[in-house]
Amino acid sequence: MRGGRVREWEKKLKRIFDQIDTELEEEYGDRFHLRSNRPEAGKTSNPEADGLFNIGAVFSAGYGSEHGRGYIVKIHMSTLRQVPREIREEISEKVVTRLRQLLTQTFPDRELEVVRDGNAFKIIGDLRL
Repeated sequence: MRGGRVREWEKKLKRIFDQIDTELEEEYGDRFHLRSNRPEAGKTSNPEADGLFNIGAVFSAGYGSEHGRGYIVKIHMSTLRQVPREIREEISEKVVTRLRQLLTQTFPDRELEVVRDGNAFKIIGDLRL
C-alpha cells in the first residue's frame, strides 16, 4: 500500500499535468482530429479521459537508467492521424518547459529536475517518497 506522502505527491503532480493538458488543448486541440471514441476536451471530469492529450507520469525504480529512480513523463495524443515529428518535438519541449516551471512553483522546497533519459523525459531529484 502506498503511503500518504506518495499519494499527496502524485495528487499534486496530477494537477500539474492537468494544467499542462489544458494549455496544450487550447493551442493544439483543433489541429488534429480526435479518435472517434475520444470525447472532446472538457467533456469528462478527468482531462486524461478527453481531448487530444493525455499527459502524466509513471514511477520508475530506475534500473538500467543513468539517472536512477524518478517519474517518466508520458505524452499521448489521441488521434489516428500521423503527427509530424517536428510537432511532436515542439509539444514535448513545451511540456518539459512548463513542467519545470510548475514543479518549481508547486514544490519550492525541493530540488527537482526534468532530464532526458534515453528517449523519454524523467522527473528526478528530491522526491521525498
